[in-house]
Amino acid sequence: MVRHHKLRTQSNEDDIDKDVIAVREQIKDFSTRVRDGTYQGHTGKKIRNIVAIGIGGSYLGPEFVYEALRYEKTSQEAAGERRIKFLANVDPIDFERALDGVDVDETLFVIVSKTFTTAETMLNARTARNFIREYYTKAGNEGSALDDAVRAHMCAVSTNLTATEAFGIDSKNVFGFWDWVGGRFSVSSAVGLLPLSLFFGFDILDQFLKGLASVDAHFQTAELTKNAPAMIGLIGFYNTYIAGIESRTILPYCQALLRFPAHIQQLDMESNGKTVSRDGVRFDEGIQAGPIIFGEPGTNGQHSFYQLMHQGRVISAEFIGFAKSQTPKDFEGEVVSNHDELMSNFFAQPDALALGKTYGQLSAEGVPEELQPHKLFSGDRTSFSILFGGQLDPTTCGQLLAFYEHRVAVEGFIYDINSFDQWGVELGKVLAKDVRSVFSA
Repeated sequence: MVRHHKLRTQSNEDDIDKDVIAVREQIKDFSTRVRDGTYQGHTGKKIRNIVAIGIGGSYLGPEFVYEALRYEKTSQEAAGERRIKFLANVDPIDFERALDGVDVDETLFVIVSKTFTTAETMLNARTARNFIREYYTKAGNEGSALDDAVRAHMCAVSTNLTATEAFGIDSKNVFGFWDWVGGRFSVSSAVGLLPLSLFFGFDILDQFLKGLASVDAHFQTAELTKNAPAMIGLIGFYNTYIAGIESRTILPYCQALLRFPAHIQQLDMESNGKTVSRDGVRFDEGIQAGPIIFGEPGTNGQHSFYQLMHQGRVISAEFIGFAKSQTPKDFEGEVVSNHDELMSNFFAQPDALALGKTYGQLSAEGVPEELQPHKLFSGDRTSFSILFGGQLDPTTCGQLLAFYEHRVAVEGFIYDINSFDQWGVELGKVLAKDVRSVFSA
């Protein structure tokens, strides 16, 4: 049973609600003690750096939220001078990037793995543990003191208490979640709440949860034609299945959402990239669920792949904008403010995709005949726009994420596929074990 919407519960009505709220309170207490200095590192220094170690949904969701809120005024003030780094790739270069400039005495590592067996995460976790032990060995520690150092500088999000204890993590600093939480839907569980609460403080994440919950309620109660997640799900199904458009691009006109396309890429493509129904019946030839998803913040994307969108392949486009900026700039002598310049493009690009430009218009504009084929825009290219009336903040960030989480589920329901498994990633993992045995021989 899939119940990730219960992670945002604002009630205490059943056992699931009570379990969720209990973990939230545990996170609130721990993050508060870390942030106010009650909980300290091995040498008594205050924790100022968080390194979150995970992969897939244990990394993309939390990083997207971090980037979305890091320059929002209230969130930025709450974060103070703390730093958070994300370590996902098993490539040792990523480890060096994550630990660059980090003082181990002031660092807490958060290991995120439901089973505590994810190969890439656990190798990075062991590398971090060795890093801690080597650092304190050089400082003159040995024996049990090194074990104490690991306990002081590591916590975990996992359901496998036996494995976390064997790894050397204090059981009081392990935060659970449940089998009904899929990794790519887990940012509102301890997977995201713990590292982000350590950085921003729990109050900011509570606002994020309330934003998610508001769209959950809307999705459950609004009639179909006024139900935003259902409508964008139907639009997505139409574009892929009926219109045969194979690609979809996420275009946030907000630089703070620079990691949102990557998160939605995983959320959608890992959920709905299937060729078989829930009952195990393979699709007829020509039926393809799961479009190819990519994206980039505007206006950067306009100088990258928009040429293809306007005059090449047909790609369904999804524009996301905010009426206000997190960091407004307005200088005397400029025609418009920086944000108004951004939003001018936000409104113009969908019009250009839809309306294009005809030979008649080009002739009327005096474009030389030999150039007209190059300046012809066919138009009739699909897009939709989501415009928030305010700015990107913890609440609207939660609302945006919930729109897309429910949208993925809607498309999966229509295709009659299981959006909550991911067998497609298993084969490569199995083959990697065979290759690993060759390297270790």
